[in-house]
Amino acid sequence: MALPKIVKVQGRGVYVPGDDIDTDRIIPARFMKCVTFDGLGAYAFYDARFDEQGNSKGHPLDDPRFRGATILLSNSNFGCGSSREHAPQALSKFGIRAIIAESFAEIFFGNATTLGMPCVSVTRDAVSELARAIEADPATEVTLDLEAKTVRAGTLSFPFDMKPGARDALIRGEWDPIGQLLDAANDVRAVAQQLPYLSF
Repeated sequence: MALPKIVKVQGRGVYVPGDDIDTDRIIPARFMKCVTFDGLGAYAFYDARFDEQGNSKGHPLDDPRFRGATILLSNSNFGCGSSREHAPQALSKFGIRAIIAESFAEIFFGNATTLGMPCVSVTRDAVSELARAIEADPATEVTLDLEAKTVRAGTLSFPFDMKPGARDALIRGEWDPIGQLLDAANDVRAVAQQLPYLSF
């Protein structure tokens, strides 16, 4: 099955403020005992969202105004800390389809890209303006245009930065190397059969 080409991502936004939001905040380690990633979405930002009794702390992800938002907005060095791939998986399972921040930790960025989740970098001023627009009108549609390299929200428009290789892979529908390998299984077998040191 061919991977979809990700050229634009559109949806409502939610601002989760803070620099250096690490992967342990995104998905606490005690929830990483799962065999598959299914169900991880319920635990995204769990300790920031709930107290020890499971009561809501009023985190932006639980604000009714932003329910169903699919584009997460944050600040610098998002996804730092350990390299756990559970962090972008938890956000994806929660319903996040793209992330806008000032900058990203490199491993988080790579793990998110292989899920087809664009991570784009904008200036601190752009984050502030986008956050104000989302807060003023939570219904504001945010658009990431990977071809034009712009983020738009209402009348606002900002250029973004993204590693060219990751951006091109998303646009071409080549963002998941495992998916590509599975799609090419017949070709892999054909090549393997020609190798003298392998036998089938």
